[in-house]
Amino acid sequence: MDGSRLVKEFTKGLWKEIPPFRFVLGLCPTLACTTTVRDGFGMGLCLTFVLVCSNILISLLRKVIPSQVRIPCFIVVVATFVIIVELVTQAYFYSLYMALGIFIPLIVVNCIPLGRAEAFASKNEVIYSLADGLGMGLGFTFSLTALAIFREVLGKGTFLYHHIMWSGFEPFAFLQKPPGAFVCLGLMLGIMNLIGSGEK
Repeated sequence: MDGSRLVKEFTKGLWKEIPPFRFVLGLCPTLACTTTVRDGFGMGLCLTFVLVCSNILISLLRKVIPSQVRIPCFIVVVATFVIIVELVTQAYFYSLYMALGIFIPLIVVNCIPLGRAEAFASKNEVIYSLADGLGMGLGFTFSLTALAIFREVLGKGTFLYHHIMWSGFEPFAFLQKPPGAFVCLGLMLGIMNLIGSGEK
């Protein structure tokens, strides 16, 4: 095992290849599940679980899955873990389950787990696939949480449902609506690109 490569595979998803801001992937949950910090963080953790588990299993099975049927097999694997995370969320985090709604089962068709399965886990060893899935999942979680902080604090005047703004503060309700989500995402994409251009 190459330690430097392991670190590289883990950290690339945290900044260099962070899914929503570098590849503009997973935008549906990014826009829909970030009205509050709890929802954004919860959605990120759900996808991280699916991503890590599916990457590990697909890497383990990569030599026995025929290439002709690899995509249906990948979808079955991803769907299995999505069902697990949906049932666990429903059983133990019911308010989060109700808030995320259809976006939990829609992880099955999210570009990120299937993309990582095809591009990475099906071609690499388990330990690197785990690092790749964990890094990408945490990067996705950080992205959604950062966007949700911006939208919840300025759009509702709260943080994790607790009022934190001064008494005369007028919430900018536009940020809680879908167009507001696009504006916030665009601003964050712009900031990421500015920082990225400064690194070159």
